[in-house]
Amino acid sequence: MDNINENPLPFGGGVRGEGPGASFEMIAKTFQGLENVLAEELTALGADNIQIGRRMVSYTGDKELLYRSNFQLRTAIRVLKPIKHFRATSADEVYEAVKAIDWTKYLSVDTTFAVDSVVYSTEFRHSKFVAYKVKDAIVDQFREKTGSRPNIRVTNPDIQLNMHIAEYDCTLSLDSSGESLHRRGYRQEAVEAPLNEVLAAGIVLMTGWRGETDFIDPMCGSGTLPIEAALIAKNMAPGLFRQGYAFEKWSDFDPELFEQIYNDDSQEREFAHHIYGYDNNRAAVAIAERNVKAAGLTADVSIQFQDFADFTQPQEKSIIVTNPPYGERIKPEDLLGLYKMIGTQFKKQFVDNEAWVLSYREECFDAIGLKASLKVPLFNGALECELRKYQMFSGRYNDVRSEGRQIKTADDRRQMAEKRRFKEKRAVKQRFGESDEEFEKRFERRPRHFDREEDNRPRRFNREEGDRPRRFNREEGDRPRRFNREEGDRPRRFDRDGGKSGGFKGGRDFKRSGGRDFNKGKGKRYEG
Repeated sequence: MDNINENPLPFGGGVRGEGPGASFEMIAKTFQGLENVLAEELTALGADNIQIGRRMVSYTGDKELLYRSNFQLRTAIRVLKPIKHFRATSADEVYEAVKAIDWTKYLSVDTTFAVDSVVYSTEFRHSKFVAYKVKDAIVDQFREKTGSRPNIRVTNPDIQLNMHIAEYDCTLSLDSSGESLHRRGYRQEAVEAPLNEVLAAGIVLMTGWRGETDFIDPMCGSGTLPIEAALIAKNMAPGLFRQGYAFEKWSDFDPELFEQIYNDDSQEREFAHHIYGYDNNRAAVAIAERNVKAAGLTADVSIQFQDFADFTQPQEKSIIVTNPPYGERIKPEDLLGLYKMIGTQFKKQFVDNEAWVLSYREECFDAIGLKASLKVPLFNGALECELRKYQMFSGRYNDVRSEGRQIKTADDRRQMAEKRRFKEKRAVKQRFGESDEEFEKRFERRPRHFDREEDNRPRRFNREEGDRPRRFNREEGDRPRRFNREEGDRPRRFDRDGGKSGGFKGGRDFKRSGGRDFNKGKGKRYEG
């Protein structure tokens, strides 16, 4: 990657006195629902003091980890380096707290900067107003000290600042990423409403797939899921195709360290299987092909024009991960017909494999007609979606269980519990018409009806048997029964004996090889 730090800032983007191995706090932002996946990525990178929050994960590490976080994290939107944490109950207190910072450590009068603010507070209702107060505090300090001031630049500033306020808790940070990390750099074109790259990578990681089988997206659109899956299967860093990061403009930027990270391919691996993307829109297929070619993945990813209704059983073990249309631009009757067809194809043409579907309409999932073995809540933009897992078996579900095959893992059960809590909170918010922030505030401060200590907990009855109300006595003759135990008198749903049914790759590899042919695919995948 070219070094864009041609005119380094005279006073630094990092704090003076920090050595190359000094540890400091960082915050990685992500989508709601991907926090645990991001925490697992940070653990693999060697981060310390990992704490999961709402749409973010905080951790500590050194400058190398800051660079690696931006370059290698697949589920992070941006990486922040906090400057100051403080509490403020008014705009004036925000102004004074920001002005108290020695801004000569971060800026100069020749520096351009911008302030982005995110506010969840009943006191601070307008994020732009907060940004203006931060800007005024910085400018006023420079005017008082030097008689001059740094300039504001909305696009491509030298220093990007981020102010986050949750009620009265404020965090002012340096934004080390600049442009959002979902902008990988390989996307040449996109279909309407494309799937975000960060969300696509998070979905693939949540399935547990790491390249052990073939990967299929029967409705691939511009190819985001197949491309992110290929990067995961080959363990290629998502930042390979990106043009630059905000930290490259900081005065303490270490170009040699970043070049070493950028050119380190020791963790990349061979991918022995193949990835297939299909779509019934020829324009989308053409766009996906160009994006795959720009990522240098034509040897691993094949894009073809095909309707999912014509899908046939794969010859090899495979996984389907797809994001079908949600119905924003499709007639309801056509939408339900689409999801019904998806369920039919899963049952008939994807036996003994698993499929994952991201959608947000309950009626769409109902139209699939299959029981999901896992439901995970995810946000796709402002839409409260779900990622559902379907396991297709050639025999009966109970037969599979009797053979000892695991249906749900411990992680599956944990995610199911999180999903239940998510739906309970959503129901309460909808009932009272509250925003997420209003709900969290009320939820955290709600009075408790009892302490959890056993002796202080009111009880509906004493545990003494004689004092306990009962719906019936234990005497067999007094107990109501739905049926007698005689086999002939017991209603049955079924008999127990019966059955139930290549071009420019870009980035580092292009520099090494001088270009190579990536257009050699593996040919046709299915027969019939």
